[in-house]
Parts: sequence; structure tokens; C-alpha cells
Amino acid sequence: MIPLALSHATIVTALGKGVQAHLSALQNSHSGLRPCSFEGVTLDTNMGEVEGLNSVALATNLRHFDCRNNRLALLGLAQDGFEESIAQARRRYGGNRIGVFIGTSTSGILETEHAYQQRDPKTGVLSSEFLHKYRYTQNTFSVADFVRTQLQLTGPAFVISTACASSAKVFASAARFIQAGVCDAAVVGGVDSLCLTTLYGFSALQLTSPLPCRPCDQDRDGLTIGEGAAFLFLEKFPMSGSTRRMGLLGYGESCDAHHMSHPHPTGQGAVLAMEQALASSALRTSDIDYIHLHGTATRANDQTEDQAITSLFGTHTPCSSTKGWTGHTLGAAGGVEAVIGLLCLQHQYLPGTLNTNVIDPAFSCQVLLKNEERPIRRLLSNFFGFGGNNCSLVLGFPR
Repeated sequence: MIPLALSHATIVTALGKGVQAHLSALQNSHSGLRPCSFEGVTLDTNMGEVEGLNSVALATNLRHFDCRNNRLALLGLAQDGFEESIAQARRRYGGNRIGVFIGTSTSGILETEHAYQQRDPKTGVLSSEFLHKYRYTQNTFSVADFVRTQLQLTGPAFVISTACASSAKVFASAARFIQAGVCDAAVVGGVDSLCLTTLYGFSALQLTSPLPCRPCDQDRDGLTIGEGAAFLFLEKFPMSGSTRRMGLLGYGESCDAHHMSHPHPTGQGAVLAMEQALASSALRTSDIDYIHLHGTATRANDQTEDQAITSLFGTHTPCSSTKGWTGHTLGAAGGVEAVIGLLCLQHQYLPGTLNTNVIDPAFSCQVLLKNEERPIRRLLSNFFGFGGNNCSLVLGFPR
């Protein structure tokens, strides 16, 4: 593929609001994970909650979009001058030439959970107010509709919902739209908010840990659910000076469909996604300076990823997971970890794997425990979701 510039970025997670808050937390090994207290949930687990979402207010003309997921999206858009940068891009390209591609897994499902809690006790009928708002909240397309309306964009817009790979796949889709001439630029990213379905659902699957998650640790015992919003602006590189700007260099997608919730035991789909990402970026494994692990801290996922990476890269490429900081933000992970990847590239450092004490002795990958200052020009970031949905992105400086 032709490399595309990532010109602007913004992020909100449990670590705070904006890229500077995230850089500070990463460099100082400050986690955003806390014991779970969301809406009275009594599960023995931790979570990565964004503070203050209940006080975020949508504009009067957008109140029909009001739900936790869209409030989280609005909070993300409001950071780092992102809305202002898109306004400038809108004047440059035209609102109809900028696409919106967002990943989410839960959308506004919390609104539906509330509606069922409040349904008529005799008839079980849901309120007419909720039924009217469904398409603007629970509907998966809601967050893209809200984002494009908030940003005054009228180009192509859609949501991808492929579990944990959702907002990684939006980069691939946006790149194809730009290269096909359907649009000139795109807002890409992901938004996923806490809800009862994910907290209780992952607990029922016995995938959550009572402690903050410990990716790749010999005693890892499950993931930590988080929430987050991250947005990036994708456009063609300028004719000059492109080697000094970071961008999307390649992507790879696969679906092994081995099992609804377990990865393929040999990592076949993961390997295929990484191979395609390298091929589309015209790079070799030796050109990758760092691998940003999917690294959920579940027994099977981490082990499979280690096998997949080792089979392709060998044992020398440094890698780590940043979910010990943010938790697993599910459908937002692609956008969240792309922004973190850009911070690594911009500041020339590699994050360690927070909360992890002893690397699983069965692993062959070079998993970093501590932050390191190290030259880095290109990284590969992995996302492996339920149903065998896999996506790998190559970010960095073009040749």
C-alpha cells in the first residue's frame, strides 16, 4: 500500500484525557486500573474506568445520541485540539471528502441494559423513549453517526464491530477508501465503554483476573476490562518532508474462525495477519523495531501470540503489552494502542509490560518488563479478537 500520514491524534482512557496524560503515565509506570465498582458490580476484578463521563453533556441538538459510549466519544474528540484540526481539514478537503471509520464492540449497550432494568414490571414493555433512541445509542452505527455529525462531516461513514480487532480494521478500510478515491482523508479510531454485559460476560467466561492484568506473566490469570476513545486523522503524505512524519505503512487482516472465544492453538490466523501487514508495507521482519502485543493476559491468548511471533520473527524483536496501563479496551483497543504506538515513535522509547513480574518461562519472545529508550522507526501492532478476527498494523516513518 501507499503509506498514509497519521496527522492528528487524541485519546481518553483510564490513564486520563489527552496524549500528554498518557505519555506521562506510560513513562512513569502509572496504571489506570482500579478495583471494579461500576454501577454496583460486585465482581472480584479490576477495571479501567474513564472518570467524569456522567457529567459530559452533548449539545442540545445532539441529545438524542446521549449514552455513555457517545459521551466517551465526545470527551475524546474534545482533547488535543482534535476537533479544531478536523475543522481545518474540512475547509481543505470539503466535509464530503472526509470519511469516518470507527470500531466498537459494545456501542451504547448500557442504555439497553438500563431500559430493561426499568421496563414495565407487569408487561415487560420497554419505554417508548428508549425505543425511539435505540438507533442513536445501542445501534452499532450510532458512534460513527454521532462522530460525523459532531465534526460536521458528510463523507462515507461506518462502524466495524469485530470484537477486539474492531478499531484496528478501520485503518485498513479507511486506507482502501482513500486509495480507491472514494474519499481524500478519514477520521479513524475506536470507542468502547464499560457496561454490565462485558464485565459479567468475561467473568462468566472465566477470563477476568481479580488483580490488575499481568500480560505474559507466568502467573497471569486473566484480563482487565477497560474503556477508552481514540481518534486519528489519516491522509496522504505531502509531496515533501514525508520521512519526518509518522504514518500507517501497512495492514494485514485474517479470520481463522477456529473458535468463538479461543484463538487458533498454533496462531495460524495471527501469523497470516502479520505476514500480510509486512507484505503490504513492503517490509521484512528485520525492519520492525518493536512489536506491540495484543497481550491480554489470558493463558491461551498470550501463549498463542508468543508462538505466532516466534515462528515469524524469531526471538530477538522486543515486544510488550500496554494493557496493564489501560486495561483491555476491547473494540477501542486498535485506536488506543495506535496512539500509544505513535507516542513510542515520537519519543523513541519502548514501554515495558506493566504489572508483570516473571515472564512465562515457556515464552520465546523478547518481552520487555521495563521501559527502555531505544531508536525506533517502525512497529507492528497486533489485535486478535473473538471469532478468530485478526488484524496487524505497521506504523512508523516511511522510507
